[in-house]
Parts: sequence; structure tokens; C-alpha cells
Amino acid sequence: MSKQPAIIYGASGYTGRLVAEYLREYDIPFIAAGRNQARVEEAMAQVPGIETAQYEVKEVAHDVDALAELFSGAKVVCNTVGPFSQFGETAIEAALKAGVHYIDTTGEQAYMLAAKEKFGEAYEAAGLALVPSTAYMYVTSEIAAQIVLEEGGIDSLDVGLLAAGVPTYGSTQTIFDMLQSEHFYLQDDQLVPWQKARGFEMQVPGRMMTQLAHPWGGGSLPAWFQDDYRVKNLRQLTAFDNRPMFEKILELQTHYEQNLKQLPKEEQLEALSAIADQMQPGMPPRENMLKHRCVDFALGRGTAGTRRCVIRSGPGYLQTGVFQAAMAHKLIHAGPDKVGFASPCQAAGHHYLLGALKSFLPVDVEVQ
Repeated sequence: MSKQPAIIYGASGYTGRLVAEYLREYDIPFIAAGRNQARVEEAMAQVPGIETAQYEVKEVAHDVDALAELFSGAKVVCNTVGPFSQFGETAIEAALKAGVHYIDTTGEQAYMLAAKEKFGEAYEAAGLALVPSTAYMYVTSEIAAQIVLEEGGIDSLDVGLLAAGVPTYGSTQTIFDMLQSEHFYLQDDQLVPWQKARGFEMQVPGRMMTQLAHPWGGGSLPAWFQDDYRVKNLRQLTAFDNRPMFEKILELQTHYEQNLKQLPKEEQLEALSAIADQMQPGMPPRENMLKHRCVDFALGRGTAGTRRCVIRSGPGYLQTGVFQAAMAHKLIHAGPDKVGFASPCQAAGHHYLLGALKSFLPVDVEVQ
């Protein structure tokens, strides 16, 4: 049973360390948990200022009963263990069994839709929040969308982001795991699948040249806004400023559709994992504030007019650490604004999350 209000599950990874860093900034005591205690201890030793944090390290098996026992007594679980389509459901079930709020860092739309269907009502009945994708991809985009929707009469959204940097090992594993799923956008209140293995040229505000963008699993916003009465249509695209990397991903998606899709499930996973290992074999360096900048934007339209919000911000993985800690702080001290399956902005409020981001990183918000 936890004696701390927050638990980081997957604390030995790149993102887990950042969550620990910002939980420390909020003075939130936590348990850093993972399947290998020595690896977690090594990771925590690299967190800036960790000597001033109140935390414990715990080793735990990845099964519902073991995780529920660890989670019991806490207020919130911050899960960073992906690919979430493979590992996330176990942690969600364990958090529900333990009676604690659950947040994670997924960007996997199919996993989110499945979690909503399977656990949303149970979390709501328990008075708990189930808040997947509490991460840079795609909280900042949701903040922009929510700002656009403050203007009445907007019923359709095009949402995009441009990030700098290279995905971590865990993120790369997730990217290729997503190739096996359908990717959806909203059209006339219905989820409609994107065409597979296709890129799109996207005009990013402030950039002279178009950027090669991709549905990237469909994005989190169609799942979050699926039941929002204000929104009938929503398309979301993702781009990195490393165009050759994106071209390679499109080639690999074509390769999957033509050569791997018919293989048994286990063989698919093995082949995709091997490809991901080749692309990102180790831990990337900490992001650079002057290099790793992000642009998120939402373009809203309705019968009466249009509205645009552009958010220019700092490094994406650092933003994930901020959002996880800010959400934990809100859930611990005030509880969620919405229980059951919820987006980060539904659970905590978009102005609160934007304010948290501004407290730690450079942020510029443009609304027209």
C-alpha cells in the first residue's frame, strides 16, 4: 500500500524521469515504481534536484493484483509504460481496483477508445478520473482547440502540431505498434478511418514551407471530442521537422500494409519491434530549449465565421512532465472536474493546464 499521494509507474524511462522532476517542483511526494528496482534507482539519481524530493523506489510486477496493491492508498497513478495497447489496460484495471485516479502518456487512439468503452463507466461510477494522453501529444493541441471553441458557432476543427526532436525508444515502439490499428477522424459526428500509409502537406503558422504531416494513429482529439455536442467535424495531423524521418515512417507503414499485415499477431509485433529498435536503440539526450520548439494550432470554422489559436512552446517531453505533475496536483488537492473517461482539459480545465505550462516553459498564445 502506498504512503505517498502519487505513483510514477515506469519511472526508469525517459518520460518517467521528467514526471519525477516536475512532481518535485510541485512538492508532491511520490513512489517511483518499475519492474527493475536497480534501473529505477539509477534513473531517479539522474533527476535534477532529486535530493530535495520526498520519494520512494518500489519494484513491482506487471499484473493487476501486484499493481493494485502498490497503488492502493495513493491518489493518482502516472503511467508511462508503453506501448499502451500492450501494457496499458493492466495498469488501468489495477488503478480502478485500488480506487485511484489514472493518467498516462499515450498517444494511441485505438487504446484510448478501447479504454473508454471498457472502463469509462466503471471509473465514473467509482468517482475516479481516467485521463489518458496527459502529455505533450496532445494536451497543447487540445488547449488550442478549447480556446477556439470559446467562440460560439464553431462546429468544425482542423488541428495540427509541429514538433522538433526525435521520439524516445518507448515512443518509437508505440509508433510502430499503432500501425496495426485503424486511425479515425470525426466527420458529421462519426468516426471515419484515415487512408493508410498517406502523408499530407500541412501549412504550419509561421513556416514558409509546408511540413509533411501524418494522422499519427489518428490523434487523441477525435476520441476526446467524439461526444462533445459542439464539434461535428475534427481532423488532426502531426508533423516533426525531421522530414526524412517522416518519409521513412510512411515507407514503413506501406511495408507493413503490403508485407506484415497478414502475419500472425505475434510475428507482427516482433517485426515491428525490431524495426523500432533500429530507429531508436537508446535513451535520447535531454531536450534543448533553443532547439526543440513546438507549434500547435487549431483552426475552427462554422456557418458564421472562423477562429484560430496558435500555441508556440518549448520542448515536448518537458511539457509532458509539466502536464503530468500539474494534473496530479489538481487530482490530489481538488479532484477532477469530470470523472470517468475524460480529456486532460475536461478533467482539469484548459486555462489551468495552460497556466501550468507557462509557469515552467516559454509559451506564446496567438488567437484570431
